[in-house]
Amino acid sequence: MIFEYSDSGNQHEFSIETFSQQEFNQAIHSSKYKFVQDNQSKSLKHVLRGMHYQIKNPQGKLIRVLNGSIFDVAIDFRRNSKTFCQWFGIQLDSNSKHQIWIPPGFAHGFLTTSDSAEILYKTTDYWYPEYERTILWSDPDININWPNLVKPILTEKDAKGTHLKDAEFYD
Repeated sequence: MIFEYSDSGNQHEFSIETFSQQEFNQAIHSSKYKFVQDNQSKSLKHVLRGMHYQIKNPQGKLIRVLNGSIFDVAIDFRRNSKTFCQWFGIQLDSNSKHQIWIPPGFAHGFLTTSDSAEILYKTTDYWYPEYERTILWSDPDININWPNLVKPILTEKDAKGTHLKDAEFYD
């Protein structure tokens, strides 16, 4: 689900409401999600992060780009979902003022498509490194269509991601 946050429209100054729990609850027709943590990261062009998920305490994420642009991807890992193991991708940038909601139970990652990008994401649960897993970003069984992909810059963790056929899922 994509959200647009609002600003005053003035080029020289601005005031932005980036989150309202009440509007969020109305938009997703639920009040069961509360955010417990904000994370911010910065990446250079061609950095690919992901695909990350937790097998316990899955995190929902509300993601927005503060500066730059990314191609943001989510894979549905909810076993009983009709879109199980399907991916969704969207270009997000700081000019569009869009945010994307990724519910708990999805793997998440992104590719930086601008010279650099700063991302802010709210999470519905805390990060537990012992429960985090990584799916290989290039797994042919998922077949993510990364845009304009040259040789991506990867962390060791992301380069050694698990193939879908060997993945652990949460229940």
